[in-house]
Amino acid sequence: NIDTSSNVGVTDIDKKYVYKPDKERRALPVSEMLNLRRCLMKKGTLIAVILLSAAALAARDHVAVTIYNQNRALVREIRSMNIVKGTGILSFKDVASRIDPTSVYFISQTSPDKLTVIEQNYEYDLVNSDKILNKYIDKNITLVSKDGDVFKGILLSRGGGNIVLSTNRGIKIIRQDVLERYDLPELPSGLITKPTLVWQVNNLGPVNQDVEVSYLTGGMTWHAEYIAVVSNDDKKLSLNGWVSIKNSSGTAFSNAKIKLVAGDVNVAKKTNPAPRSEAGALYMAKQAPQFEEKSFFEYHLYTLNRPATLKNNQIKQITLFPAAKVDTKKVYTFDSVKSGNKVAVKLVFKNKKSSGLGLPLPKGKIRVYKQDEDGAQEFIGEDYIDHTPKGEEINVLLGNAFDITGKRKSVSQKKISKRVREETYEISLRNHKDVPVQIVVLEHLWGDWKIMKSSHPYTKKDVSTIKFVVTVKPESSETVSYTSRLSW
Repeated sequence: NIDTSSNVGVTDIDKKYVYKPDKERRALPVSEMLNLRRCLMKKGTLIAVILLSAAALAARDHVAVTIYNQNRALVREIRSMNIVKGTGILSFKDVASRIDPTSVYFISQTSPDKLTVIEQNYEYDLVNSDKILNKYIDKNITLVSKDGDVFKGILLSRGGGNIVLSTNRGIKIIRQDVLERYDLPELPSGLITKPTLVWQVNNLGPVNQDVEVSYLTGGMTWHAEYIAVVSNDDKKLSLNGWVSIKNSSGTAFSNAKIKLVAGDVNVAKKTNPAPRSEAGALYMAKQAPQFEEKSFFEYHLYTLNRPATLKNNQIKQITLFPAAKVDTKKVYTFDSVKSGNKVAVKLVFKNKKSSGLGLPLPKGKIRVYKQDEDGAQEFIGEDYIDHTPKGEEINVLLGNAFDITGKRKSVSQKKISKRVREETYEISLRNHKDVPVQIVVLEHLWGDWKIMKSSHPYTKKDVSTIKFVVTVKPESSETVSYTSRLSW
């Protein structure tokens, strides 16, 4: 195959390399392959280069990718490689272009005590047309225009859409958009087609060895997404989960073992820092579970129970767990500090087995739907949940209630002493619905506080918050008042 995806093609190989822009990869017919072989047999240097590249190819026997939430992944590969005896060069291609070269781990599984690394280099100066031409500054090239005109000379500069040549007839400035191709004597040295790890090794073992290489790379991340469908009476929730894996690491991983780590893994900071449709998501969420979950250190590990291919620049979505029927309740909350005069509506459920769940849930976005009178699933809100262990409560904020309002006002403030005062507040709640509603009212206090009197019972939620639970009848209002004594 002649690969021109990197803008380099080979024609008339016994004479020159030819750069032809915008050509596709093509397979040579058998007759051309035979001619190519005869040409190569005439060119000892070129045939040696091609044979060396072929010898460097290694079979990927095993690929495993562990992906973290923090835009990072651990790649582990085992390849069968042919390694010369003694000191030599070993190339490892198809690594992620966003690799952290300082994280590379290398070991021979065949003869770990007889294969040692003397030096490692990460080569990433990839071939493209601009780099090829830049390396030909002050060198002879040949240009062919779309009309068939041929220009030969020394390349002085390129830029601004023009090529400047020094020819035997003086200086020529040629517009790049009129050119058909650039004929170049050879591929410049120092350019490669793929990011490559290059090791200088000393091999005292066998020629054929299985080599294990692992490294950390950026450009890979994952997150969980959930679809929830609430019942007509708002007391049941059908919850599905899946994961979205994004690979922009610069390479693909075929038939890889995929693991996902849920948890906040610390990453040392540098001292000097350098659509899918909703209908498709609902369908996908109905598939069978594909991940096995286990505790791992202080995190949770989700292992895909089948190999999967992660293409470069691809987002892959995989079912996390099957539909779970969860007991839930709708909660109205009035918190003037957070929502002003709005009354927030939430769905609250327990992550426990008796409620239909009871498994560690990785952080992610949860979208909630409800069926309308026409039988269509309508979107009613979304929220983010954090990593949630089993047994914990989950609060999903959907939005603000349309038919319920609240208003808070200061009634009085009385100074008792220099460092003590009393404050009285009223919270008015109005229900425009034709059914009664229960509203949780949250009030935030400061300093050393004490409730002197209140119109409704309350509970202490935390050191600075009290909670009232108030029932408001249909088409009516209710007022909560309290007086607190604050000292500091």
